[in-house]
Amino acid sequence: MLRSMFTAIGALTLHQSFMDVVADNLANVNTPGYKASRASFQDQIAQLIQTGAAPGTNLGGVNPTQIGLGVRLGSVTSTFTQGSLQSTGRSTDLAIQGDGFFVYTNSGSAGATQFYSRDGSLGLDANGVLVNNSTGMRAMGWTAVTSGSTGGSAAVDTSQPIAAIQIPVDSAVARATANATLVGNLDSAAASGSVGQATTTLGVYDSLGALRTVTVTFQHPSSNNWAWTATTGSPASAIGSGTLTFDTNGVLTSGSSGTLTLPAGGGSSSTAITLDMSDLTQLATSSSVAASSQDGLAAGSLTGINVISSTGQVVGLYSNGLQQVIGQLALATFVNSSGLSRLGQNLYAQGLNSGEARVGTAGAGGRGTLVSGYLEASNVDLAQEFTNMIMAQRGFQASSRVITASDEMLQELVNLKR
Repeated sequence: MLRSMFTAIGALTLHQSFMDVVADNLANVNTPGYKASRASFQDQIAQLIQTGAAPGTNLGGVNPTQIGLGVRLGSVTSTFTQGSLQSTGRSTDLAIQGDGFFVYTNSGSAGATQFYSRDGSLGLDANGVLVNNSTGMRAMGWTAVTSGSTGGSAAVDTSQPIAAIQIPVDSAVARATANATLVGNLDSAAASGSVGQATTTLGVYDSLGALRTVTVTFQHPSSNNWAWTATTGSPASAIGSGTLTFDTNGVLTSGSSGTLTLPAGGGSSSTAITLDMSDLTQLATSSSVAASSQDGLAAGSLTGINVISSTGQVVGLYSNGLQQVIGQLALATFVNSSGLSRLGQNLYAQGLNSGEARVGTAGAGGRGTLVSGYLEASNVDLAQEFTNMIMAQRGFQASSRVITASDEMLQELVNLKR
């Protein structure tokens, strides 16, 4: 009877732990990225009352007689199933679709202690560092390196160690003109040998984002041939020239592309510009040539950031319309995610049985993709948790009844002396 009471007491404690797990899951039903825990039980060691015996010549075998000594907690395991995605409308809120964790640090330097989370609510701190809004932990990844002059292309080298991502909040960028296009018509009736039959101007940008004016003059030296010369500055200096040839239908047959070499000046570097004139015609109507497009941009300041879904690239948005890659977020996976240690604040740390963190980019190496503008909701199943609550309550109630019954039996034993 005492044994049954101790067994029941152990069961009471265990079912209280079961209820604690259920309560923790229900408490975090609205916690972004939370993963529900599941408690599993194991039977306790059994007391051997009588050993068994093997079959003999005249007698059959006898099974051992054992009385179990109750139950114990086997494990409490996190269930890393996908939570539903909830729209937030913020481009820096990220959800992981698939396997993986965001990587955070509290120092930002290479080799710093790393923490892992499914919570991707990101923002900027006062220093322009990309951080988790709830904890202030710095999001880790790679910072892009800009090649060439101001406004050059930016590339992310993911072979380098990860570190905190610094957003250049006070930066300004410009883009030098690399391509320009002229459209229009050159009058086929213009007198041959005339100078300056058609003239047009276009604005282009140097490497510092300064606007330069280029004048293109067309001359008609002979039938179906036009010579062009581009000049800039004061006094004007030639920066490009060429010849256009048209067929008898007024269609340009050669010389459709030319190169302008914008000279250095005011601290800017020399810039090569490809001039596209393939849309020019030579018809019997007055000459009219104009610039239709050019791809340079004046200097502009950073106005915001965006995160590209699926790749995790952080893109800077500038007032001049330029979008430039600033960095890329890293994701980590583990062989055994359930072996991670829970630290609170939606954070995990590498555990003894989780394996090493496998850090890389989203969508590669088994890592999931990112969804911008969403957060992952808790994966707690309310129906399952309330069912578990009933099971824990009934298990606790049954164990308490065992204690009551054992107490009544002891009372009857004590009363035998009366």
